[in-house]
Amino acid sequence: MTFALVHHADYVAPLPAGHSFPMDKYGLLMVALAESGVEFDQHVPVAAPIAWLKAVHDPAYVGAVLDGSLDPAIERRIGIPVTERVVRRSRLVCGGTWLAARLALAEGFAVNSAGGSHHALPESGAGYCVFNDLGVAGARLLAEGSVERLLVVDLDVHQGDGTAAIFAGEPRAATFSMHAAKNFPVRKQVSTRDVELPDGMGDEAYLTSLADELPSLLDSHRPQLVLYQAGVDPHAEDRLGRLGLSDDGLQRRDAYVVATCAERGIPVAATLGGGYAADRRIVADRHARGIVAMASAARGFKVP
Repeated sequence: MTFALVHHADYVAPLPAGHSFPMDKYGLLMVALAESGVEFDQHVPVAAPIAWLKAVHDPAYVGAVLDGSLDPAIERRIGIPVTERVVRRSRLVCGGTWLAARLALAEGFAVNSAGGSHHALPESGAGYCVFNDLGVAGARLLAEGSVERLLVVDLDVHQGDGTAAIFAGEPRAATFSMHAAKNFPVRKQVSTRDVELPDGMGDEAYLTSLADELPSLLDSHRPQLVLYQAGVDPHAEDRLGRLGLSDDGLQRRDAYVVATCAERGIPVAATLGGGYAADRRIVADRHARGIVAMASAARGFKVP
């Protein structure tokens, strides 16, 4: 079993000591994958061009991020220092999600070892997200004609508010967010389909809800590509989550998404999304197990 994995060493950027954002998990993920014994073809992305960023984000916001003149209030909303290294990382992640999508269109499945920055809105970053890689990559794929229809499946514990706002009014893109109702952001956006879940929902109820929603969305929208935000923060022990999934539940979720798309001949490009714990290796292991589950579900899938 081999699959395409997009990764760059600069997905890890320095943050102040003790910062709550688990930046280390992106490097630890590669350690966890190596220890798992899974085989993959590694691809290295390049930074997304500025024009791609300005196609979905306010040019004034993009300019302020790039030249270091960002309003401190916006930087506080983002929640991490927007340094040159963080800006480079953010652009690389956008390029990485686009590359993973192009690889998925050719091979059926691919994953970006970062990404899922779904809180970045058209006019501003937020929630540890500077640029919205799902929005940037999706808009670019539509603009260049790689796809005519796409669906963003967001199963992070938090609503994909930025992605919903970016694609609002774009008939070629649909957004699906299944998230904890009482979690961040307080002010939700309107996705094509939102499913709000009660606190503490466990594996079986969660997977039943997903099975009630995903097939009909795929069949009604008929996307040529799914961008999958595979956050592991629905885990019962996640520091920022409010749901009750187990390790097994997360792996079953990820395998189900890819298998359900594969049955319909729809390629999937996955991004990591959220996951928060004091021990960053625990989070990296959860992401690694999910990637292996997705790759296993994609085994044998050939793009029509």
